[in-house]
Amino acid sequence: MFFLTGEYDHQIDAKNRIRIPSKLKGNEDRLYFSKGTNGCIFVFYDAAIKEKLEKLETDIKISDVEKQKGLRAFTKSLKLVEMDPQGRLVIPPELINYGKIRKDIKICGAGSRIEIWSKEVYDEYFAGVDENFDENFSVLDI
Repeated sequence: MFFLTGEYDHQIDAKNRIRIPSKLKGNEDRLYFSKGTNGCIFVFYDAAIKEKLEKLETDIKISDVEKQKGLRAFTKSLKLVEMDPQGRLVIPPELINYGKIRKDIKICGAGSRIEIWSKEVYDEYFAGVDENFDENFSVLDI
């Protein structure tokens, strides 16, 4: 089980490389990147993505056309990215475009995954969240 938390300000370099913050960094030298929800990029460690895909394969019937389309959209966006000798990861260009990433980014722990956001998209998405924390938290039903 993964419990990745926190948010970190970073920048992407001219060659689309990033470093995962040390508090989110595991021992693996390769991670899976995919399109995420709300314009972010999901990043999974090997064990986490295998767990997610096994659950999806078990839960989604092959005859469920809608859910199969969602599964296909997700899995076709998955890219295996290996760290270079300096510990950097190159974000695939199609995901850079999807996430509207330019220079400034936010890297966040989100439970079993890491999320990479364009700072602008992140700021827009979370505008007002702190002022409405109780309302947003109450939908979690915990």
